[in-house]
Amino acid sequence: MKKSKIDKPSAVHGSLSDPTDLVPSGTPGAVVLNLANHFLIAMPAMQDPIFGGTVVYVCEHNENGVLGVVINKPTDMTMQVLFERIDLKLSAGLDMPIVNEPIMFGGPVQDDRGFVLHTPGARYSSSLTVTEEVAFTTSIDVLEAVANGAGPQRLLVSIGYSGWSPGQLEDEIGRNGWLTVGADADILFDLPIEERYVAAMKLLGIDPLMLASEAGHA
Repeated sequence: MKKSKIDKPSAVHGSLSDPTDLVPSGTPGAVVLNLANHFLIAMPAMQDPIFGGTVVYVCEHNENGVLGVVINKPTDMTMQVLFERIDLKLSAGLDMPIVNEPIMFGGPVQDDRGFVLHTPGARYSSSLTVTEEVAFTTSIDVLEAVANGAGPQRLLVSIGYSGWSPGQLEDEIGRNGWLTVGADADILFDLPIEERYVAAMKLLGIDPLMLASEAGHA
């Protein structure tokens, strides 16, 4: 099994070469549609084995494409196991219930590396502040801070992330593959994993069961 790492995403298909390379508003060629800090909610009819039934938090959306993290697809790895794999030891006497939390499958891109969504605060070597409530860090120092008891108050760790090349996600949305809605940090960080899909749907005022029924009779 490959050793999990925290590092900057490399330039691969559907990914961004540098998640901190934002396009300023008004820049020629900048995208009009910006879904950063939005949830992508897979339509109930989506049969994709990777994204079916998922909610994706969009960290960045610009002319280079889209970078996001699936927030409701747990792996069988816990934070404790991840710490062991990257040779991090918890500080003596540190009581951290979060170490038993599962690591998410964030997406198929760089699925041998770790990525962290968390509340902003301390400065890390490779980090993107999405909003006042959410940052995205690709450097291991955020987990070092967690192990030392000085990490973010709220966090979600994933193995891998989700990436779309320019125009790809817009095309999928246009073909009714995804619903979009402004993200809620409480759903992202606090809600039980199995409740996140329905909760994200309810942000749109939609009952997923009704939507699935309508799709079945289309």
